[in-house]
Amino acid sequence: MKKLISGISIFCTVIVSAQESIQFQELPFKDIIAKAKKEKKLVFIDAYASWCGPCKLMEKNVFTQKSVGEYYNTNFINARFDMEKGEGRDIAAKFGVRSYPTYLFLNGEGELVSRNTGYMEESMFIAMAQDINSPGNKKGSLRDRFASGEKDPEFLINIMKLNSSSDYDFAKKASERYFENKKKTEELSKEEIGFLLYFLKSTEDSNYAAFTSRKAEIIKYLPEETYKEFDAQLKLSKIVEQSIDEKNKRINEEYFMKSAIPLVGQQAATTKLNQTKLAYYEQNANFPEYEKAALEYYKNADAFEPNELLRAAWVFVDHIKTPASLKKATEWAEKSVMRGETSENTYILAKLYFLTGNKEMAKNYAEMAKNIAVQSNKDSKLAEELLNKITH
Repeated sequence: MKKLISGISIFCTVIVSAQESIQFQELPFKDIIAKAKKEKKLVFIDAYASWCGPCKLMEKNVFTQKSVGEYYNTNFINARFDMEKGEGRDIAAKFGVRSYPTYLFLNGEGELVSRNTGYMEESMFIAMAQDINSPGNKKGSLRDRFASGEKDPEFLINIMKLNSSSDYDFAKKASERYFENKKKTEELSKEEIGFLLYFLKSTEDSNYAAFTSRKAEIIKYLPEETYKEFDAQLKLSKIVEQSIDEKNKRINEEYFMKSAIPLVGQQAATTKLNQTKLAYYEQNANFPEYEKAALEYYKNADAFEPNELLRAAWVFVDHIKTPASLKKATEWAEKSVMRGETSENTYILAKLYFLTGNKEMAKNYAEMAKNIAVQSNKDSKLAEELLNKITH
């Protein structure tokens, strides 16, 4: 009888403990959002990874606390998704989840209203939720509120912060409204200057007016030389746009240099022209022109990051046939491998050795690429296919 009572007691304790924890809904993402909309609540998503230590500590030490469970179960629709499996992958891509744990708070429209990261103690985790669970965050769609002309500075800053990586255009529009309504008598803070520069891509942008009129405020935080360089790059972007001949899918180099040199000098203009050619000709699949631009731009390979060289080498692997050019791309890939071996760079180097006739080295690096891929749970198919080509 005592054993039975003891067993019942343990069972009840487990049930009570489970009820005191955050109750995570095991529903598809769209159903979670629909439920939140129906109940006029925000969604809390614990975005985790199975290997993440702090995620496990949150699950064990914080989500199980009675005060946490009470607040989150009362005020949110709660869900958990592994960001590396199933729907979690789509959620990670949509909301720019790159570190774990990440806490996503969404409204009933499925829009992000807050994102936070890292291990938090119980009190901080509740305080964060209380701050987010404000009437303002439950007013409805952020886009509808923005479209209706809302100008509240905190609202606009929130849009900038939350959407800068997932919906840049929306965040940029919010920044433009923010700076259009920023009073001239209110000096820009360091954070505001950061937003202004981040969302400024062209002299045509409305934010450019704030950039020029508030120069004195900006150079309190930014060296004047850096300000001038930034301004020159903005002006160069306009010249790049005007230099592109869309009809013939080419860049008017003469016009570009004639316009750019007075602004930034010969060396900077040449660098910008080559960067533009690389991006434009790759985008338009004009690989003969890409080849010429890459060989010119990466002439002094030691001046560039190995990963940048590797990216060009990969384009050469897939699209260039000239033996001398492939030889040069091999040197670029070697620099990347010397920095540190990965399944990607060892595969590219192996392929380049194969294309340039060095079968022994190609075999060695193809085997290395395959082994690294297998050890790191990555796809080894490309390396295996290359090995078959080399050995048959």
